[in-house]
Amino acid sequence: MIIVFGSINVDMIFPVDHFPAPGETIASKPHEISYGGKGANQALAASRLGGKVALVGATGDDDIGNRMLRHLRREGVTTSGVAHLKDHPTGTAIITVDKTGENQIIISGGANLAAAEDQIPDEIMTDSNILLMQMETPTDHIETLIHRADENGMRAILNLAPAKEISLEALQKLEYLIVNETEAAFLAEQHGIENVGDGNDEDLIIAIAKKLGIKCILTCGKKGSIMSDHNGTILNTPALPLEAEDIVDTTGAGDAFCGTFVAALHSRMYVEEALKYANIAGSLACTKKGAQSSYAYFQKIEEIYNMLYPE
Repeated sequence: MIIVFGSINVDMIFPVDHFPAPGETIASKPHEISYGGKGANQALAASRLGGKVALVGATGDDDIGNRMLRHLRREGVTTSGVAHLKDHPTGTAIITVDKTGENQIIISGGANLAAAEDQIPDEIMTDSNILLMQMETPTDHIETLIHRADENGMRAILNLAPAKEISLEALQKLEYLIVNETEAAFLAEQHGIENVGDGNDEDLIIAIAKKLGIKCILTCGKKGSIMSDHNGTILNTPALPLEAEDIVDTTGAGDAFCGTFVAALHSRMYVEEALKYANIAGSLACTKKGAQSSYAYFQKIEEIYNMLYPE
């Protein structure tokens, strides 16, 4: 099983021609309300690849939270580990998307800030399961879960999104760390990781992987991803080639990558194959509006995989 400890949000999406400057008021096209939160997004992406997924987190005891959980259950995600909190609203994200598909996001954590590590019992933290986390729930609970996973021989994967401070000791107990370029730079600054060589993306992720002693993945948008192990061995994986007119909305593309990657690993794919599936899923998510609504199912991802990588 894949256990996702993470956030559950309602997304309010506002399409705009351009992002407002400080003090500027602009008009939006008709806005949309959809389901999101990095935890829920990654759980759904993993489920759509065929993974058995349990989401652990918190919502408010409100209508939107209940609707979101019903939606996730219809998608095959187990939600019995989600707490319903009367004194917190369900988390909310305000997302503006410009005409190029780029986005800016403001998050009000709500119930996500009360999600607790003890919602995951020890009996399911086993070496046959994988723990996937992000950074929209309390950091101290994430660190505790990483240590608990290590003590139980459970594989733990962290997507350091959004970028927040986290201890070096916790990071060193992960199997994989997934970051984008902004998060990688933040992490390097926090832990004094010097980017040697030519100062490019490969040098940065190699330096991080060597410092932490684990496998690290850098997602690079349309350039695909770069993985380094603690020895500095590099694996470059391209994204699905897209024309500019194909890119509709980049919201949630990173979550599609993470959920798909973990589900592929859990299905016993080699990491090289899992990264190819993840890059395809992340690219496809950019071709439709929204986060969860844009995620492809296994059949579509496999179809493109077989076309790009024929035997």
